Amino acid sequence: MLDFLNDLLWSKVLIVVLIGLGLWFTFASRFVQLRYFGRMFRILGSGQAFASGSDGHLSSFQALMLSVAGRVGGGNIAGVAVAITLGGPGAVFWMWVVGLIGMATSFFECTLAQAYKRAEPDGTYRGGPAYYIAHGLGERWKWLAGLYSVLLLVTFGFGFNGVQSYAVATSLNDAFGVPVMAIGLGIAVLVGIIIAGGVRRIARIADVLVPVMALGYIAMALVVLVLNIDALPATLMLIVKSAFGLEPAVGGGIGAAIVMGVRRGLFSNEAGLGSAPNVAAVAEVPHPASQGVVQAFSVFIDTLIVCSCTAFIILLGDVYRPGAEEVGGIALAQASLAGHIGEGGRVFVSIAMMLFGFTTMIYNYYLGENSLAWLGGQNRPLIIVYRIAVIGLCGWGATSDLGTIFAFADVTMGLLALVNLFALVMLFKPALKLMQDYDSQLAKNAGEPVFDPERFGYAGIDRKAWSGTPWGEEPEAVAAGGSARA
Repeated sequence: MLDFLNDLLWSKVLIVVLIGLGLWFTFASRFVQLRYFGRMFRILGSGQAFASGSDGHLSSFQALMLSVAGRVGGGNIAGVAVAITLGGPGAVFWMWVVGLIGMATSFFECTLAQAYKRAEPDGTYRGGPAYYIAHGLGERWKWLAGLYSVLLLVTFGFGFNGVQSYAVATSLNDAFGVPVMAIGLGIAVLVGIIIAGGVRRIARIADVLVPVMALGYIAMALVVLVLNIDALPATLMLIVKSAFGLEPAVGGGIGAAIVMGVRRGLFSNEAGLGSAPNVAAVAEVPHPASQGVVQAFSVFIDTLIVCSCTAFIILLGDVYRPGAEEVGGIALAQASLAGHIGEGGRVFVSIAMMLFGFTTMIYNYYLGENSLAWLGGQNRPLIIVYRIAVIGLCGWGATSDLGTIFAFADVTMGLLALVNLFALVMLFKPALKLMQDYDSQLAKNAGEPVFDPERFGYAGIDRKAWSGTPWGEEPEAVAAGGSARA
């Protein structure tokens, strides 16, 4: 039953819905992901990206690193290898297409998360799909926000945390022979220390660990590209031709290439699932769309860069053979890198899997905590019980193959996406208005755009979330649930 539901959701329904809506968002926004591609770098290169508020709010860069920690996981290595094995090199092309389309979807969902975020007593923010559903759509949709929070908690807070722990443990066991029981204990202790500090400590760890792991993996891929630079043009042509069925002897044909490439892209970058908006909302920025621009860049990092690194490591090597499935998954990536740089390549891939998996676990924990904050408010005992459960699950998951739990989490993640995509469609008008306000301010060359809730004209904005900025010192009409027009 789980296999049937997974196939229905991910091979049929969600591929059509996510791609269809992604194209709609792309055309309706006049290709926002391309128009603001250069601005992504300008924002990250400015002081704004690294500045945080006096109350300890997270910076735009910290929120980006936290979202990259979640997007970049074991699937960027093992998942890409599986996609190439089953779909051929053409799967990489369709993975790129999905990544580009997903950047527009991510822009809008993260912009909405910023606009409808809530200020917390401890000086942080919370937000995400549950918040923009409840406050953007109104009271009668609050049940949908609750459903989303439950699905998010089950999927990321519990299901995928156990699976990631298992992936990290098996990877280290294969590379170094360390007993999985010891690895599980170590994971539980480390996760416990990090999550005990809340979102600020999680962000500080991601701030350091994510750039190191991502840049290290990219650097290794660049070494492979340099060593095989003569073969790169032919490999790129192979990817493109296979994507359109012009290389019939390669992989599983155009149908398999599209299905595997699209699935890998959607699973990897999470655009449309609503997971990244939970993180995007915690940053302190002058305008919601500025964080939308930054978060669109995280999709680019995940799919267009990190996934591509794995693809080139495999396709530029001599281990992968189209149609042959003797070696697949993580083993294919390990063997391919070993073929380029020697046996140290196997160890490197195992360490990369460990880092990718570990950062994803702490990201998953935060998504679950955000869900609990919505469902139970600032219930400290409930948060402590959740933390203990996650620590125990990470330790136990390292020693157990949680295949059934993973399959169940895939189903709930599919339902999660459908709920979030429905909300994006319903809230597309305010999302588009936020983008247009950002566009108009940039066109006037008035400096960095700033958000004025009074001019926004839609209900549900929390005035306290914008009260610490010069443009947010108006009466609290909007915070009370009214709009500027009212």
